[in-house]
Amino acid sequence: MDDLQLLREMRSDIGSAPSATLASGRNTLMTRIGSASRSEATTITHAPDQVHPIRFRRRVLIASAAAALLVGGIVVADVVRPSGPGATAEAAEILNDAAAATLLTSDPVVGPGQYLKIDTTAVYVASVALGDPGKGGRSVEWLDKSSDQLFIPADHAAEWIWNREARIPTTFFSEEAKAEATKYLSGNPSTGELLRAPGGNFYGGPRLLFAGLPMEEGVKNLPRDPQALLDTIRKRGKQGRPEAETLESIAAALRTGAVPADLRAALYKAAALIPGVTVVDKEANLDGKVGTAIGIERPDRETRMDIIIDPATGLLIGEREVTLTAGETFPAGTATAWTSVQTSVVNSAP
Repeated sequence: MDDLQLLREMRSDIGSAPSATLASGRNTLMTRIGSASRSEATTITHAPDQVHPIRFRRRVLIASAAAALLVGGIVVADVVRPSGPGATAEAAEILNDAAAATLLTSDPVVGPGQYLKIDTTAVYVASVALGDPGKGGRSVEWLDKSSDQLFIPADHAAEWIWNREARIPTTFFSEEAKAEATKYLSGNPSTGELLRAPGGNFYGGPRLLFAGLPMEEGVKNLPRDPQALLDTIRKRGKQGRPEAETLESIAAALRTGAVPADLRAALYKAAALIPGVTVVDKEANLDGKVGTAIGIERPDRETRMDIIIDPATGLLIGEREVTLTAGETFPAGTATAWTSVQTSVVNSAP
């Protein structure tokens, strides 16, 4: 039995929870971790006078899975044709080559008593409002960095362990921002947390793949046909949402570090079908790794969503959110959020 077969069998052992339970858990989870992980806003009380709550924004970026052992290779029959609708020919070619390489990848094998360890590093915006925004107040922003390690047991129904390290302010674009970050930390020292939960149901709900879809359910049931997968992803989003958010959902699934090779390949191919996706940078550097950035602008043309791929191997290096216009804090071209993920198999967990 090869690695991929074993991983697929592990997934097939896990059933889906009742829909009512999923809905309840999902709501609870989103409420509890909306700040810490995904998206837009977490409110943390800042200190003193005329200082409004600090707010963190986070978007995601990915990086490679060390687990993916690539054997150079070339494509398969159902690759999306560069000349078809969707991404530009150049972007589609890179995405489809990445999909082909991924299908030749061996997923990590997690034996009894072992864990799939997913190391994640993320950068995102933190901000504090000074004064009343309705009375001329303003925000001061900087970039925070955080790391965490998730340990998934071979038996997915068993206890998962999640070590979440403290957030650290790392990048400032003004002395005022550095001073505000220091002030906040002095009043609210961050210590991180070590969480344990059967089945990975931290905070009372399942871990998500994207758009409220539980990870286990998505890995098991999402279609592997690129167009069907893209249609499914779109349907889970809001009606009429921009395609940048469709690409963001794909990146969200990839960054979990727990998506098997056949689904990763389908996600690449689905991305190649998105109109407006193009190659934006052939020397993109993310967390010390260089690759080709493929992205799509948001409708307001103020930011762009990128995924970054190593063209030599097809491995995903990461994802990032890039500013296209200069704002009050961040110059144009700033990656205001990114995430990198690396996976490995370990024999123990905290």
